[in-house]
Parts: sequence; structure tokens; C-alpha cells
Amino acid sequence: MIVGVNRVCEHEGREYHIQAEDLGVEAAVFEVRVYLAGSVLWRKRISYNDLLEKSLGRLEQEEVLRAQMEKMLQTVRAAIVKGKLA
Repeated sequence: MIVGVNRVCEHEGREYHIQAEDLGVEAAVFEVRVYLAGSVLWRKRISYNDLLEKSLGRLEQEEVLRAQMEKMLQTVRAAIVKGKLA
């Protein structure tokens, strides 16, 4: 299980904290949250059941999951920069 991935995105004088957190293989979901000034601005849960069905080894599974989290953080950062999460 990956605990989480965090990034800070500064845009137009605001500092957004973007966080992805694995909620565990039992749930097979990770949650992405965007914080602004300590408050949750946006939240989304993403299933990774398809990843578990591939029967990968633990380390490979964690690498793929971390890559999915990183990709989602990049997507969210792009949304912030485009003004879609303000």
C-alpha cells in the first residue's frame, strides 16, 4: 500500500496543496484532494480494481499505482492552471 503523494501548486498568488492517498487494497481506491487555505476545495475517488485484477507482484503493483496517482496529480494541476478549480 502506498501512503500518499503530495504536491504544492502555486498559481495566481494562491498555494494549492494536492494530495493523493491510497485508501487500501480492501477498498481498491485512492482519493485525490485539493486544499486551498486549509479547506478541501475538491475531492475525487478513483478505483484501481483493474490493477488488482492483473495479479502483479506487490512492488510492480505499487509502481503502477504510484504512476496512476502521479498522472492524476498532473491532471489536477493542469485544471488549476486552466482556472477550472478556483
